[in-house]
Amino acid sequence: MARVGVILSGCGKLDGSEIHEATLTLLHLAELGLQYECIAPYEDLVVEMDHGTMKPTGARLNAAREASRIARSKVRDIREVKASDYDALIFPGGLGAAKNLCDWYEKGAACKVHPQVERIINEYYTAKKPLGFICIAPVLAGAVLGRYGVELTVGSDKGTASQLESLGVKHFNHAVDEAHIDRKNRIVSTPAYMVGPGIADISKGIRKLVEAIRDML
Repeated sequence: MARVGVILSGCGKLDGSEIHEATLTLLHLAELGLQYECIAPYEDLVVEMDHGTMKPTGARLNAAREASRIARSKVRDIREVKASDYDALIFPGGLGAAKNLCDWYEKGAACKVHPQVERIINEYYTAKKPLGFICIAPVLAGAVLGRYGVELTVGSDKGTASQLESLGVKHFNHAVDEAHIDRKNRIVSTPAYMVGPGIADISKGIRKLVEAIRDML
């Protein structure tokens, strides 16, 4: 049975992995018969946000311990992950992808990617293993792999698309229930909550992304 690593960045749309996107990814992987394991950095990367007031609390939290709330168990330390461990990787969205796994939220296309995230994206790309990116997470692919002219979608967000294109990315507009498949580079992306509006809508695009990953395997 194929094994897929799911890279999480915390727990919650404002400071970690978007919970709907992450949970739907795990659900569709399980329904399609793919094994999965959740992975995250064991570092205090999360600047906690109160999801009621939309304001920071002042606390810093460990990304992996927060991600374990979604995984329902301890998650694997990203530092341990090698290209031989999984057949594919998927990155759910949430602002943690743009705050904790890189600093795109502050710096846009001038961002720096977390060294371990950059390492594994490069290793899996070099090994020609499929990579999936959801919602805002395609910025990680753009920052690391844009020089290869990879194809991505963040829906129809012109600002983000323009910055991705400045990195060499070929951006394609897509609806929430669609996924873009870059067969040459073995990368799949879907806009999810970059477009929204609800969980039933984003489920369709995430399902198509997981199906495309499965088909590549």
